[in-house]
Amino acid sequence: MKRVTKLLLPIAAAALAGTSAHAQSRADVSVKIEMDQAGPVIAPEIYGQFAEDLGRGIYDGIWVGPDSKIPNTNGYRTDVMQAIQKLHPPVIRWPGGCFADQYDWRDGIGPRDKRPKRINYTWGGVTYDNSFGTNEFMNYSEALGAEAYIAGNMGSLPPHAMQQWIEYITADGDTTLAKERRANGRDKPWKNLKYFGVGNESWGCGGNMKPEYAADLHRRYATFVWKPDEAPPITKVASGANVDDYRWTETMMKDASNMMDALSLHYYTFPGSWEDKGPATGFAEDKWASTLKHAEFMDELIRKHGAIMDKYDPKKRIGLYVDEWGTWYDQEPGSHPGFLYQQNTLRDAEVAALTLNIFHRHTDRVKMANIAQMVNVLQAMILTRGDKMLLTPTYYVFDMYQPFMGATPLKAEVNGPDYVNGDISLNMVDVSAARGKDGKLYLALVNTDPDRAAHVVTGMSGSATGRILTGPAMDTHNTFDAPNTIHPVAYRGTSDGGKLAFDLPAKSIAVVAVDQR
Repeated sequence: MKRVTKLLLPIAAAALAGTSAHAQSRADVSVKIEMDQAGPVIAPEIYGQFAEDLGRGIYDGIWVGPDSKIPNTNGYRTDVMQAIQKLHPPVIRWPGGCFADQYDWRDGIGPRDKRPKRINYTWGGVTYDNSFGTNEFMNYSEALGAEAYIAGNMGSLPPHAMQQWIEYITADGDTTLAKERRANGRDKPWKNLKYFGVGNESWGCGGNMKPEYAADLHRRYATFVWKPDEAPPITKVASGANVDDYRWTETMMKDASNMMDALSLHYYTFPGSWEDKGPATGFAEDKWASTLKHAEFMDELIRKHGAIMDKYDPKKRIGLYVDEWGTWYDQEPGSHPGFLYQQNTLRDAEVAALTLNIFHRHTDRVKMANIAQMVNVLQAMILTRGDKMLLTPTYYVFDMYQPFMGATPLKAEVNGPDYVNGDISLNMVDVSAARGKDGKLYLALVNTDPDRAAHVVTGMSGSATGRILTGPAMDTHNTFDAPNTIHPVAYRGTSDGGKLAFDLPAKSIAVVAVDQR
């Protein structure tokens, strides 16, 4: 294999030493980084989070209420809040997802004991009390230092509702809505409402629309998405395609591109089919390989949707926001139907790292991404049970990758073998290289082979230190009884003939800072 990437460096990978001859084999890989060939900066918003009113994502995850016995800060779970703070999330999307197009924002303001109780028809048919609403979300994102990305209801409310919601959040004058916000405990308007989604998944749960109708409806609703003059400008995000529906993108760009600042894309990774996704743990190697291969499809999606966007937006004014992505398996046995609660393993960490690396390759168009989801839902950063909390392998990937936020990606050339399982073949190791805002060179190396180790030799001299994440099994994960089974450990480069090298175990992810000489 020889591949030259525009912005990213792939590299060969390794396997954790095992008992078989194959497990003990080592792949040799060479890497050359072109220091003078850089791509557009990696938007920090690529590391965005997503918190939908779904299952235990909000209630029991982010919010327990001020009267809970679980330690909390004004109703927010303290342990979860502190863990998320350490990731420095640049943006958080809320309240959906599919939930957004059944949500009336007025249900979630005012005294909590007087807010209406509603049924979540989309997710589980459970009753929720609206105790987590606009004030709670805006205060939470503000406390985390994150921009707020609100998904508006284009499916079941009129345009005037979006306009009023934005005014409630951002107006600083003597309007009735500004007075209402002050009466609800917030004197000054929030300054962190930067993004507003004009509907969500209009092709499906957001209204089952045809693309022509969705484009026309977007034009209508987007007309009324505005802020008062004194408020910072707002980014209007159009409801984009489901996976490879390129006709949707073509129609939205042709008919409505002048009324949007960004277009969304949703893609979930699973081992089998939508109808038979498979379990999150206890899987065989063929499911490991197929999951990683499906994750790799993100690259093709971005290229093809991006090419359509280029036809109508050659100056790349409109950002592509992959505002829902991540793994989706059969939910855990015994969990509430429709809550999408799943365990999170080393396989999910690999998907996260591979996907982030793909985003690094497409920084000319991809300006935001939001993993689904932050707590207790799908590919979560954090899982909770009662007063217990654990950090997942995906959390650790986001933690390790923080130096890439705002970094400048570099071109690289890699020579090495593929990882092959049956009829599936993919790069054995994938690596992202970037110059950080601090001036340091950072490398992220992902080994996709669950059996073989890799010896990676670069064209640089110097040393490198960082952290590595791996485990003894493909489904290594943390549990509430053993919350520290998998976590990053210290890692450093080696030397091979005076050149910086890396010995990578199988199924591993490493991020290092390079001290060049």
